Amino acid sequence: MLGIALKNQDLLKSTGFYAGQWQAAASGKEFPVLNPASGELIVKVSDYGVDDADQAIRSARQAFPAWRALTAKERSQLLMAWYQLILDNSEDLALLITTEQGKPLTEARGEVAYAASFIQWFAEEAKRVYGDTIPSPWADSRIMVLRQPVGVVATITPWNFPAAMITRKAAPALAAGCPCVCKPAEETPLTALALAVLARAAGIPDGVFNIVPSSQSQAVGEVLSTHPQVAMISFTGSTRVGKILLQQASGTVKKVAMELGGNAPFIVFDDADLDAAIEGLMASKFRNNGQTCVCANRILVQEGIYDAFSERLIAAVDKLRVGQGQDEATSLGPMINQAGHRKVSTLVSSALAGGAKSAYTGSLNAQDPARFYPPTVLTDVEAGMAICTEEIFGPVAALQKFSTEEQAIAIANDTTMGLAAYFYARDINRIWRVQEALEYGIVGVNKGLISTEVAPFGGVKESGLGREGSKYGLDEFLEMKYVLQGGLTSA
Repeated sequence: MLGIALKNQDLLKSTGFYAGQWQAAASGKEFPVLNPASGELIVKVSDYGVDDADQAIRSARQAFPAWRALTAKERSQLLMAWYQLILDNSEDLALLITTEQGKPLTEARGEVAYAASFIQWFAEEAKRVYGDTIPSPWADSRIMVLRQPVGVVATITPWNFPAAMITRKAAPALAAGCPCVCKPAEETPLTALALAVLARAAGIPDGVFNIVPSSQSQAVGEVLSTHPQVAMISFTGSTRVGKILLQQASGTVKKVAMELGGNAPFIVFDDADLDAAIEGLMASKFRNNGQTCVCANRILVQEGIYDAFSERLIAAVDKLRVGQGQDEATSLGPMINQAGHRKVSTLVSSALAGGAKSAYTGSLNAQDPARFYPPTVLTDVEAGMAICTEEIFGPVAALQKFSTEEQAIAIANDTTMGLAAYFYARDINRIWRVQEALEYGIVGVNKGLISTEVAPFGGVKESGLGREGSKYGLDEFLEMKYVLQGGLTSA
């Protein structure tokens, strides 16, 4: 078993958490959590099943009235205490993320800070859940609009950001007055359990924040999406699974928030600052080894600058270093698992067979080729190739050539996805035209990193429903109630 040298060993938990207690699965079953860089066992974690998930939901429902009854200021103070404890334990949390997910420590530290920022933001926003009064058409009546918590929220989160994807959902849920039951990804439950340790230490009441680790994703996901005591489900993951959850949630007409797949275009026009575009692409494409839903997936470069851009990109990619996440010099860690590795390999092989060219393949620096994938640049990629229609989710930059602005927009919008898009240009007229024409929920103009707690994150088309972060992110966890007070008389 692989040890983790945490300063605070209490953060390493192997059982689920609900009703304020660390509880093993009723079946006694466990599943292994492996280090993706080596395949070594980190620890075995309780494998929650349907009955365990049901109990966690019931504990959250039981906690709901008291949590909702707290003042917004009281909830805010508890969230701020949680936020501070995350900062105090940030290095341990980063090490947990790197060990179970594989990303370099530098990126893991950034994720911890990003995760904490959502708790801080929504601790502040908890005090800004405002209602309205509406002028009544009747002299003896008054009209009010109240905004109240929806109830128990079930969340299902992915492995690529094991801390941030939880806090981006749980923080607004708790701020609004909703208890939360979270099922983290099977690959990365340890970070979620560590967050529960800190939530409990912060004084968040029993039953308000619950973690349900499980390898039984389909069965437990169905419980969370169909249970009558769950008022809302918030999911980040693939569009395929999101559609299943939407169908299941429809049976009880739950509120849903879905952050699903992406197919992000990254457009470089001939008037772009090429150095800035390269810097933005490196940040967007290779962060977390290309394993993010907002990664640049299709890189569209105008024909007049295509060769110059390709050369500069290859020079930049050549500086990346593949290695173990704990090594401070590492730029790219391992793929999350064998299936992810096979998918990237298949997409690259298919593109090459279809006429794309391998312009650059990086070194693995003696790392296991079955677990690590070399940074790769492909040129002469065509729009119909699978590498352009599917999410790559790996460190591969696939370059396409285009001629006109209209052609670039048409290619960019020719997808069922609509999460994030990026483009680089300096002509202000072009910037306005393109940012309005792109059919995406998020558009980065001359910027490759777009995620922040203060802005709404989410997609259109088959990339999802709802928004996370910003003042709009709280609305997902609130219901609007119209109250008419009649029979009023003047003095």
